[in-house]
Amino acid sequence: MKNKYKKLLSNTAILGVGTFGSKILVFLMVRFYTAYLTTEEYGIADIITQTANLLIPLLSFGITEAVFRFALDRDADKRMVFTTGLVTILFGGAVFAALIPVFNAIPYFSGYGVLIWAYTFFSCLHSLCVQFLRAKGYMKRFAIYGILSTTITILLNMLFLPILKLGIVGYVLSVILSDAIVTLLLFLLDSLWLDISFTSLSHAQFSAMLRYALPLIPTTVFWWVTNVSDRYMVTYLIGSDANGLYAVAYKIPTLLILLSGIFIEAWQFSAVTERGDKEHIAFFEKVFDSFQALMFIAGCALTAFAKIAVHIMATEEYYASWQYIPVLSVATIFSSLVTFMGSVYLVEKKSMMSFFTSMTGAVINIVLNLLLIPTKLGVNGAAIATFASYFIVFIIRAVNGQRYIRFNMHPGKLIINTVLVCIQAFCMVLETPYWLIVQIVVIALIFVLNARPILTGILQVLHRRA
Repeated sequence: MKNKYKKLLSNTAILGVGTFGSKILVFLMVRFYTAYLTTEEYGIADIITQTANLLIPLLSFGITEAVFRFALDRDADKRMVFTTGLVTILFGGAVFAALIPVFNAIPYFSGYGVLIWAYTFFSCLHSLCVQFLRAKGYMKRFAIYGILSTTITILLNMLFLPILKLGIVGYVLSVILSDAIVTLLLFLLDSLWLDISFTSLSHAQFSAMLRYALPLIPTTVFWWVTNVSDRYMVTYLIGSDANGLYAVAYKIPTLLILLSGIFIEAWQFSAVTERGDKEHIAFFEKVFDSFQALMFIAGCALTAFAKIAVHIMATEEYYASWQYIPVLSVATIFSSLVTFMGSVYLVEKKSMMSFFTSMTGAVINIVLNLLLIPTKLGVNGAAIATFASYFIVFIIRAVNGQRYIRFNMHPGKLIINTVLVCIQAFCMVLETPYWLIVQIVVIALIFVLNARPILTGILQVLHRRA
């Protein structure tokens, strides 16, 4: 039987080529966007897309997550699972279409109601199809469609922004059309239409999937609150210009989310399919040790090169955004660790625990945003609130997760890593005396502390392959 570590590495590599190839293109497009959108326009476009992202779990009833998880079960009727997801999204899309006038009536979204609905609906359909493809184990196709989707989005942006000069509408419309085109291709080229069987629909299956999915609706909303509520508060309390800078600053740590997201997509598949194996706990332990090591090294590097990254990625108008990157980088490290711990709940189908922990993070984030943004901290207050909420949720999940899968998380190393990256971020933002020397020392210590589990994991895989 194929070694589980080799399988995990293979899937990560495949997803890495596809996902990294596609997402890095989006990342590099930040400079393009900042050239054709003012800080205010970029801030408004960001609010529109983030609002649509909030509506996605509501329109879909969280069913895409259930489709992925239930389709992974060995005895699953995959046609029934996919059809249940499709019917749910079509129903949700019809209901939300009736709410378009409501969005148009809101001053901030006036004229954007149809765009918000279309963004939400086609994103749900796209997600349903690619997650079903991933659950079936077609990792290469999943990766290819990721690259294709991004390529279409970029090409449309190049048409809509500099040529047609559609501004905010063009920015959002490019994503909508990309999702619609890729969804159509999935149905035609991968014959997903053959997986539609209305006669196979089962009330029992639908109920089971909804019981799993429904707690994930507020869970996703709460994570949205944790990730995005600060954008609204920064816009309201400081202004759209400040949010434009903050949105660009957030793009840099997105590299870390990208890096962890590639692995997590492969890991979730392995964590569920390898369940029941006697080495399952050891598998969790070794993978987590390597994962957290990689996240701290990457986060440390992002903080160190914050100024250089903004110079490369954005125009001079956005340069001040570098000062928000160090804290956001630390926040993103813990966001990734929180996601990893969520795989424990995925394996055990404990969606209610995902709900409770995400709710805790959202409440903490809102309270801290209200307290910190109006102070001298300003926009960095929002970044600190984001870090604090993720950090606390990680602690809760780390403790609670041991009830289901008890594995060694190396708490001593986690504490030292956390202290080091916090010192690094503090010195970088305030530009304290000898801050550059502090950067060098912290980078060296982080690397020495975390290099071993990564190298050990690589050597283990290579040894087993030999």
